[in-house]
Amino acid sequence: MPKYDLVGATGCATGIAHTFMAQEALEKAAKELGYSIKIETHGQTGIENDLSPEEIKEAKGVVIASDVDVDAERFAGKRVVIVPVAKGIKDPKGLIQKALNPATPIYKPGQVAKVSNNSQKSESFGTKLYTLLMNGISHMLPFVVAGGVLIAISFLWGIYSADPKNAQYNQLAFTLNKVGSTTMNLMVPVLAAYIAEALAKRSGLVVGFAAGMITFAGGGGFLGGIIAGYLAALVVFLLQKAFKVLPDKQFRGLKSIFLYPVLGVLIAGTIMFLLNGPIESINVSAMNWLKSVQNSDPIVLGLIVGAMCAFDFGGPVNKAAYVTGTALLAQGNFYFMAGVSAACIAPPLATGFAVLLNRKSYSKSERTAGYVNFLLGSTHITEGAIPFAAKHPLWNIPAFMIGSAIAAALSYVSKIKVPAPHGGFIILPLVNHPILWVVYIVIGAFISGVLLALIAKKFEGKDSESSMSVDIFGAGEDTEDIKEEITEVNQKEDDHDPSEILNINNIKSDLEFTSRDDALKYLADLSVKNQLATDSKKVYDRYLAREEEGSTGMTDGFAIPHAQSAAINESAMIILKLRKPIDWNSLDGKPIDTVISFLIPQVDSNEHLKYLSNTAKLLTHPDFIKKLKATNDPAAIKKLFTEYKA
Repeated sequence: MPKYDLVGATGCATGIAHTFMAQEALEKAAKELGYSIKIETHGQTGIENDLSPEEIKEAKGVVIASDVDVDAERFAGKRVVIVPVAKGIKDPKGLIQKALNPATPIYKPGQVAKVSNNSQKSESFGTKLYTLLMNGISHMLPFVVAGGVLIAISFLWGIYSADPKNAQYNQLAFTLNKVGSTTMNLMVPVLAAYIAEALAKRSGLVVGFAAGMITFAGGGGFLGGIIAGYLAALVVFLLQKAFKVLPDKQFRGLKSIFLYPVLGVLIAGTIMFLLNGPIESINVSAMNWLKSVQNSDPIVLGLIVGAMCAFDFGGPVNKAAYVTGTALLAQGNFYFMAGVSAACIAPPLATGFAVLLNRKSYSKSERTAGYVNFLLGSTHITEGAIPFAAKHPLWNIPAFMIGSAIAAALSYVSKIKVPAPHGGFIILPLVNHPILWVVYIVIGAFISGVLLALIAKKFEGKDSESSMSVDIFGAGEDTEDIKEEITEVNQKEDDHDPSEILNINNIKSDLEFTSRDDALKYLADLSVKNQLATDSKKVYDRYLAREEEGSTGMTDGFAIPHAQSAAINESAMIILKLRKPIDWNSLDGKPIDTVISFLIPQVDSNEHLKYLSNTAKLLTHPDFIKKLKATNDPAAIKKLFTEYKA
C-alpha cells in the first residue's frame, strides 16, 4: 500500500464542483511542493477515494477543506488544518505548509485543535457552526432541485394546470405538481436533520428530522429549520453528556435507540413547538418587507438579491436568497425567483465574456473554463465562477455582485415571472418574457465580464504563480484540445532541466547573512551585477512580495525564493551556500543554509513553474541532497544539477 506525506478530505454543500476543484488544487499544490497527497472527496455521489486507517496513520499532516462533515475524529493524533472548501481552492499551498508545520496543534477526538488566542478560538467555533449548516444544505439541495424541476414540468400544461377547479387542469400535471410539492416540503425537515446529524450522528438525525417537521408544520420555514437543526444537535449532545455515567458496554443500545431519540424528540420538539409562533412572525414580516420592496422599489430589491447570490456562490448567504425565492413561489409569487435565478446565472456567463474580451490576461486553462461556463451558467450552475472569484476575491467578487445585482434589478423592474426554482434557460417556455429575461441576464453578465477583464489586466504579470489552475471537470476528458495540451506538457516536462538556466557565475558559497531579507537583497544585487536584471530594487520588492504570500522555506535547510518582474531579462537560477544557517520560517521549522533562487521575466508562459517543480522533485532525493550539502564548489554544484534528473 502506498504511503502519503499528507491526506485530506474535501466536500461542499452542492457536491458538484467545489469538492473536486479543492481536491485538484490541493493535489497540484502538493505536487509542486514535492509532497505526495491523497484526498478523499465527499460529493453528491457519495464518498470517493476513501482513506484507509493505514494511510491516515502514515501521513504527516491532514488538510480538511470542507463545508460538510467528513468525520474529522478519525484524524485524531495528527496535525490537522480545518477550513471551508473555498479556502482549499484559494490557498492550497498555504494549507499544506500549515499541515506540515510543527507549530500546528495536534487534533484530538471531539474538539477543534487548540489555539493560542481568542480570535482563533472564535473562528474555530464559527467554522464548526458553518460546517453543520452546510451539511444540512448539502442534503437539502437535491430535494429542492428534484421537487422544483417536477413542479416546473407540471407548469408546461399551464400555470394553473394542477388546480382541479381551473380550466387548465391536467391530470398528469396535477400528479407531477403533487409529487414535486411533496418533495419540496421535505426541504426544512431534511435541513434540520442533517445539521444535527453532522454533530450528533444518527441520534441527531432523528431528533433533527422531528424538530424540522414540527417547525415546518408551524410555519417556521428555512429559519426554523436552521434553529431546529442546531437545537437538536445541542439537545442530543447534552443528553450524551448527561448519560455518560451509564457504561457504554451495557447501555449503548438503550441510549442510542431509546433514551436519546425519545428524550431528544420530546425536548427539542417541545421547544420548537413553543418557538414556532415567534419564528413564523419573523418569516411573515420578512416576506411582507420583501414584497413591499418588490412593489415600491424593485431596483433596491434587485441590488440586495443580486449581491446576496453572488457573495458566496452556494454558501449560506446565497442559499438564504434562493430558499426565500422558493418559499415565495409556494405562495404564488413568481416575481422574486426571476431575480434570484438571474443573479445566479449571470456570474458563470460573466467569466466567459471576460476571457473573450481579454484573452491575453488569462491562461489557456482559464480560457477553456470560461468558455465552458457559458454552458454551465445557462443551466443555473454557478460553481464554474468560483475559481475566477477565488483568484483575486477582493476585486472579482464585487465585480460579480455588480452584474448579478443589475440582472436581478432589471428583472424586477420589468415584472418578469419565473415559476420554477431551478433549470436556467431550460425553463424559458415558462417565463412570461423569456427573451427580455435572457437579455437582462446577458447585460448583467457582460458588465461583470468587462470588470473582470479589466481586473485581470491590472494583475497581469503580477502573480508570481498561477492562481487558477483548476479544471472543474477533473481533467477535461471530453475536450480534445485539453487532451492535446496535457500530452504536450507531459512530453516537454523533462525538457525543463534546472541546469539549463544555471550558470556557474550564479553559484556563490561561503556567504554569511544576518536575516532572510539580507539574503534576498544580496540575490537582487547579484542579479544586476551578472546582467540578469536591470533594477535591483524592483527585483528585491518582488522577492519580498512572494514571501508575504507564503514562505519559500522548504525542508532540510533549503529555501526556493523566486521573483518575477519586468526588470528581469531572462530566466535564471542562483544558488547560495551559507556559512551559518538563517531563519526562513521553513516548513519543518529548521534554519536555511542553501538558497536556490529563480529569476523570472515578466512574460514567461509559466515556464518557471516547470523549473520550480523539477527542482522541488530533485530535493526529494536524499542522495542529491547529501551531495549538494557536501560541496561548496560551483563547478561541482553545476555538474550535480546536470547529472541528476527530476
